[in-house]
Amino acid sequence: MKEFWVDIRPWNKDLATTAIESGADALVVEDADAVRELCRARTVAPNGDLVPGQDVFEVEITDKETEEEAIALSRRGYVIVRTHDWTVIPLENLVAQSDRIVAAVHDADEAAVALNVLERGVAGVLLQTGEPGDVRKVARQIAAAGARVALTPFEITRIVPVGMGDRVCVDTCSMLADGQGMLVGNTSSAFLLVHPETLENPYVAPRPFRVNAGAVHAYIMLPDGKTAYLSELAVGDHVLVAESTGSTSEAVVGRVKIERRPLLLVEAAAGDVTATLVLQNAETIRLVGEDGGPVSVVDLKEGDRVLGCAAEGGRHFGVAVRETILEK
Repeated sequence: MKEFWVDIRPWNKDLATTAIESGADALVVEDADAVRELCRARTVAPNGDLVPGQDVFEVEITDKETEEEAIALSRRGYVIVRTHDWTVIPLENLVAQSDRIVAAVHDADEAAVALNVLERGVAGVLLQTGEPGDVRKVARQIAAAGARVALTPFEITRIVPVGMGDRVCVDTCSMLADGQGMLVGNTSSAFLLVHPETLENPYVAPRPFRVNAGAVHAYIMLPDGKTAYLSELAVGDHVLVAESTGSTSEAVVGRVKIERRPLLLVEAAAGDVTATLVLQNAETIRLVGEDGGPVSVVDLKEGDRVLGCAAEGGRHFGVAVRETILEK
């Protein structure tokens, strides 16, 4: 996800409050204590969480030499880059060589350029404005600029009850919507999109904050491209939420429920990629169909198509590694 920083220099309490309420990832201030009086928030300040000249550097881009300076400093921390006459080419040069570039912008139009340059965009933006409305507008842009996942239809090839086991409900601090879900898989090379409990049911009330994600051993995709075992998730962790369109956001874990339930093995294929997932065997557990709609696991048939994605297989503590690993 992109970093959203707001420059509160000089101090402006109203602007700081708007930034905090809009979900800013960091406030750049002269004194972190002023922010601490409002709430717990990450700060960039001499007495802050990120210290200028140590964790964060500022460079004005004027020529090739200052571009190279910014690249060198990005090996040590984040680099805020700015110019009086911003053009795309210097930003492309920086983004091509570093994933720690934060572009100083003044409005939503400049933010849009920075977030989309070379398709991948900068690591984040530092908004310099005196208008709370600009803060809210750019915050919405950042939320919409989450990484995309390449979802593809997987054809169901097998559905088999496998007996009792421990499954995990991931309860988030967000109200999820139809067509969203979490990417979960038995292996780290292929994931299926598991739908939240948003639908009405004669027996159980909807719980739109919840995804009944699968058995304890399964991998779940995280916002930073890493994975975690479902059993490892804890309160305060962040998980990736994907929409059927491939756009993503993140949700905070509020609770994890592990309970013993009857389980079902689902296997599906997309070309030469096979995805498998062990889920609870109940009508309220759903995958996301090719059309973006929910499909209950009790209604699945061989030949049905559900959404999933392939990934680079092989993980070491959740990080993709290039080594010989066979998962099956």
